[in-house]
Amino acid sequence: MASQENSSSKFYTAFSLVAAIGAAAVAKKALNSSWRAATGKNPPANPADPDVGLPEAVMWAAVSGTLIGVARMLATRRAATYYAKSTGHLPPQLQKDGQDAKNAPAPES
Repeated sequence: MASQENSSSKFYTAFSLVAAIGAAAVAKKALNSSWRAATGKNPPANPADPDVGLPEAVMWAAVSGTLIGVARMLATRRAATYYAKSTGHLPPQLQKDGQDAKNAPAPES
């Protein structure tokens, strides 16, 4: 049983990684198109380059980091949902995350 759980855990890890990478690639492509439509120019290839204006570099970093991070998180959640529906339980990496409010420690007074 432990071998089967270890095997399914490795499957989830690989599946969620592929989903996250795919989601990041799709988000980046959408972001590049949106940036060109909104600004009329290509997004900065390297925001750390001093030739890129600071406001543009900061905006690109904030928007791209947020969008790609959210896309990866959504893809990983989707992979976890698929895994849970397939196996009847969450992947071992997500089973004890401390997010259950009823098990949270009471605030100190």
